[in-house]
Amino acid sequence: MDQPVDPELFSHIRVVMGMVISLSMARLLTGLAVLVQHPGKTRIYWLHLGWVLFMFLFLIYFWWWEYRLHSVPVIDFSVYLFVISYCCIFFFLCVLLFPTSMEDYSGYEHYFMSRRAWFFGFLALAYAVDLIDTAVKGKTYFLSYGLEYPLRNATYILLCIIAAITADRRFHATFLIAGLTYQLVWIFRAFDLLE
Repeated sequence: MDQPVDPELFSHIRVVMGMVISLSMARLLTGLAVLVQHPGKTRIYWLHLGWVLFMFLFLIYFWWWEYRLHSVPVIDFSVYLFVISYCCIFFFLCVLLFPTSMEDYSGYEHYFMSRRAWFFGFLALAYAVDLIDTAVKGKTYFLSYGLEYPLRNATYILLCIIAAITADRRFHATFLIAGLTYQLVWIFRAFDLLE
């Protein structure tokens, strides 16, 4: 028989998740700090910085919505492994935005566009895994977002696949602006309050 999740177990899992998400956030903040510390050393690229902002918001609201894990009736090792793996996807995304070294690249435009398949591949994976993560929290929870939620994720996955393939700067600019705008609207519509 399923027992409610022990609050101590939930706290334990949140600590481990928090460590991985903190590393992701630290990677973004460190990368931005380096741009401030060494202006002109590496040419910045507005699309790259836009995706940095996108990921910053994604990390913040990921942590916010993962509060819903407390409602999962049973958390076994497979759920724990799944959630930690999901967090690791975010870490890889952040590392892809700010590599250890830029010496092989003329700037962030050259770097970002040459690594776009990796970045958008992992971002598409994050949206696919998000569907599973929401389903883990229960059918009622999944259905509470209506048809918009799976359509939203499917659209992001499709756009990520296109972004991974194409180097068209207009497509990338449109995707970033529309994607970031929609993310902000979605956050405040779907996750403004925790209940």
